[in-house]
Amino acid sequence: MILNLMIAELRRDEGVKYTRYLDTKGIPTTGVGHNLQAKPLPPGWTYPLNDTQVNQLLSTDLQDIFSGLDARLPWWRKLDEVRQRVITNMAFNLGVDGLIQFKNTLAAVQRGDYTAAANGMQASAWFVQVGARAQRLVQAMQTGVMPAA
Repeated sequence: MILNLMIAELRRDEGVKYTRYLDTKGIPTTGVGHNLQAKPLPPGWTYPLNDTQVNQLLSTDLQDIFSGLDARLPWWRKLDEVRQRVITNMAFNLGVDGLIQFKNTLAAVQRGDYTAAANGMQASAWFVQVGARAQRLVQAMQTGVMPAA
C-alpha cells in the first residue's frame, strides 16, 4: 500500500517529465525526479519516456530510498504508515544523506514526539525552499493524516 501511495504522492510533488531536464540545482533529471548523474537511463532507452519507463525508474528509486532508510534509520518501519510516507518523501527530496542531517527532528520522530518533529521540519531551510509540499508533510507528521493536495 505504501508503495502505491508514495508513487502517487511523488508524481504530484516532483512532477512527471518524459524528457531530460535540469532540476533546480542544475542536475540532469527525468521522470519523477530521477537523477541521471547518479543513475543513467538503462541502455536502449530514448526520449520521450513512456509511463511504464517512468514508473520503473520511480519504483527503483523508491526501493533505493527504502534500502537507505533501513540501513540508516532502522526504526522508521515501526512508524505508522503516514509518518513512513513523510520520511520517505523527505528522503526522496533530500536524499537519505540529506534527511539524516535533520538529527533533532529524527530523534523526535523516533521517540514519538511528532509535534517537536513537525516544528523541526518547519524551522528548516528545506521548509522554506519546498513550499506547499513541505507544508503538507509537516501537517502529516504532526497529525498522522496526510492532507489532500
